[in-house]
Amino acid sequence: MRHLPMRVPRVIGRRALGALTTALLTTGGLAVSAQAAPAAAPDPAPASSGHEQLALTPPMGFNNWNSTHCRDEFDESMVKGIADLFVERGLKDAGYEYVNLDDCWALPERDADGRLVPDPKRFPNGIEAVADYVHSKGLKFGIYTSAGTKTCSSIGFPGALGHEYSDARQFADWGVDYLKYDNCNNQGVDAKQRYTTMRDALAATGRPIVYSICEWGENKPWEWAGDLGQLWRTTGDINDSWGSMSSIMKSNLELAEYARPGGWNDPDMLEVGNGGMTDTEYRTHFSMWSIMAAPLLIGTDLRTAPESAFEILTNDEVIAVDQDPLGKQGEVVSSEGGRWVVSKELADGSRAVALFNEGSRAQRIETTAKAVGLPKSRGYTMRDLWKHSDTNTTGRIAATVPAHGTVLVRVHADRKWAQYPPAVDVHAGGDTVTEAGRTVRITSEATDLGGTAAHSVSVALTGPDGWRVTPRSATSARALKPGATLATDWDVVVPAGTSTGDRILTLTARHRTHSGSWLTSTAPFTVRVGVPLPAGESALSDADPLSATNGWGPVERDQSVGERGAGDGNPITIGGTTFAKGLGVHASSSVEYYLGGACGKVTAQVGVDDESGDKGTVAFEVWADETRAASTGTLTNADPARAVAADVSGADIVRLVVTDAGDGSGYDHADWADLRVTCT
Repeated sequence: MRHLPMRVPRVIGRRALGALTTALLTTGGLAVSAQAAPAAAPDPAPASSGHEQLALTPPMGFNNWNSTHCRDEFDESMVKGIADLFVERGLKDAGYEYVNLDDCWALPERDADGRLVPDPKRFPNGIEAVADYVHSKGLKFGIYTSAGTKTCSSIGFPGALGHEYSDARQFADWGVDYLKYDNCNNQGVDAKQRYTTMRDALAATGRPIVYSICEWGENKPWEWAGDLGQLWRTTGDINDSWGSMSSIMKSNLELAEYARPGGWNDPDMLEVGNGGMTDTEYRTHFSMWSIMAAPLLIGTDLRTAPESAFEILTNDEVIAVDQDPLGKQGEVVSSEGGRWVVSKELADGSRAVALFNEGSRAQRIETTAKAVGLPKSRGYTMRDLWKHSDTNTTGRIAATVPAHGTVLVRVHADRKWAQYPPAVDVHAGGDTVTEAGRTVRITSEATDLGGTAAHSVSVALTGPDGWRVTPRSATSARALKPGATLATDWDVVVPAGTSTGDRILTLTARHRTHSGSWLTSTAPFTVRVGVPLPAGESALSDADPLSATNGWGPVERDQSVGERGAGDGNPITIGGTTFAKGLGVHASSSVEYYLGGACGKVTAQVGVDDESGDKGTVAFEVWADETRAASTGTLTNADPARAVAADVSGADIVRLVVTDAGDGSGYDHADWADLRVTCT
C-alpha cells in the first residue's frame, strides 16, 4: 500500500502500527499478542542460509503497485503482459528479471488450514501458474505480504505475523523468487525480531528467495538488516511527484556507507512513465537511483507506458552504473545552492558523476576529477551517459543543468584521452530579471575544458517566438586553445505584452572534431519576465507568480492543495479558522513573485491545513532575493495559524518556501493564508 499525501489519512495504513490494539488477536488459529513474540516455529535456520550470493547487484524488475494499487487492472493478464513486454521490448536483455506482485493478490481470509488463498477473480489459475508463466520467459517471480496480522490495504488481507514458516513454505512451493515484506499492523512486535523470523522461515524452505525488507526506515534497518535480507527500505513510500522523489533521494544519499554487494539501500520503486513528472525529472529519477546503487523496480504499467519511459528505462549505460559489480553507492561531493555533485566509484577505477540541479531554474554545476576521487592525470575521457558521446577534459567537469535535471557522466584517467574532442562548456551569467518591452544584455561563454584545441567554434542564442536576439560581439572563433573562452554579448528584446513568468532561451556551441564531424553543446538560460504589482496593499494570490513548484499537485489559489488535480482543494483552514484568500501548497514548495524593488512588506497567516488531519510537519520561509527575511521553524497540525511578516524592501523577487521540516513530505499540506503584499 502506498503512503500518499491524501486529504484524509487512512484508518489503517503503513504508519498505523501496533498501537491500534493490545488485545490478543486470533489469526488462523494462532494467538498473537501485541506484547508477545510470534507463535512458536520450527527450529530457526542458521544466520548463514546458503543464499549469500543473492542480489550481488541491485535487483531489477517490476512491481505493479505504483500504477495499479488495488484496482481491477491488477490481475493475471497484467502480470503475464508485463512478462511478455520484458522480452519483447528488450527489458530482459537490459537486466530486468523480477516480475513482482504487490498487495491485494489474496483473499481477505485464509482457508480452513490457515493457508493463503489467491483471489480467484484476479488469478483464476492460481499463483503457481502465473509464476510458471513468468519462469517460462526466463524471468523470476516475486510476491508480497506484511510482517503483521494484516497487509497494508485497508481491505485487510492476511499478513504473515504468526504464520511465517507456513507462508514461506507456500511461497517456495509456488516458485517465488523474491519476497517484499511490509510493516503494517505489526502489533508492536520488535521489528528486528519480526524480520529475523521471516528470514529464518525463508531459509528453512531451501529455495533461494531475495528478501526485501520494507520497514520504511523507521528502526534504521540499514544498521541491522544486512544480516537478514538483500535490500531494505530506507524511507516512507514514494509517490509520482517531484517533491516525493527528490525528498526520498536526499534521505537515501546519506546512507552510502551501508550499501554493498548483496545488501542495498532501497529508496522505493521507480515512477518513470506514470505521468506525474516531466521526462527531465524522470531522467533525474533514473540517474540518481542508478548512482545510488538502488534496486530498479519499474512501477509503471508497461502496456500503456509512453515511449519515453522505455527510452529512459532501457538506457544500458545508466543501468551499468547501477549494476556495477563493485557495489558502491554514490557519495555526495557537494550540494551548495541545490547544485549537487554525487560520485560513484566503479569497478574499473572510473567514476560515475551526477550533476543534479535541485533548483527550479537552470544552474551551472562544476567539479573536478580530483574532487570526485580520480587520480591525477594529464587528461581524462568523459562520456555523457544520456548523449552517448565522448570528450576529453584536463580535469574540469562542468555543465549547465536544466531545472530538476541531471547530467550523468562517466570519467576515467585515460592515456588515449587526446583521441576524443575536447569538452566545451557553454553557459551564460546568472538569471536575468526584467519587464516586458525592455532590452537586456546577456553575455555567453564557450570554454574549452579539454587538453586539445577546439576548432571552428561557433555559438548561437535563440529565444521564444517573437523575441529579438542580436549578437553584439564575435560569435565564432577559428580555434580555442585549452582553457580559452569565446565570450559573446547579446541584446535580447522582450516583446511588449509578455506575461509574468520564466522564459527559456537556448545557448548552443558547435565545434569540429578530428574526424570532421561536429559536436554540439547546449545550455538553457532563463529570462525572468515580471509585471509590476499594483500600488498599495493587495492579495498576492491575485497575482501571477514568476514560478511555482509543489510537492504534490499544483499550487492552488484561494484553496487548499487538496489532491493531485488542479482546483480540487477545500477552503483554506488552519486550526479551525477558515481564510478566504491565500495559497495552498504541499512541501516541498517554492512560489516566486516579481516585486521590481517597489514593495516593502509581505504578510501571511501560515500553518498546516486541517485537511491533513493529525499529520503534517512543515516550516515556512520568506526570501527577499537571496536574503531570508522571515522563517517560522517547524509547525505541526496542532499549531494554530502563525503570523508571518517579512521586510522585502528593494527586492526584485520574493520567494515563498515550505519545507518538510526534515521528516519527509507525507501529509504536508500547508497554507499561506491571507497572503498580502504592500507596494508603492
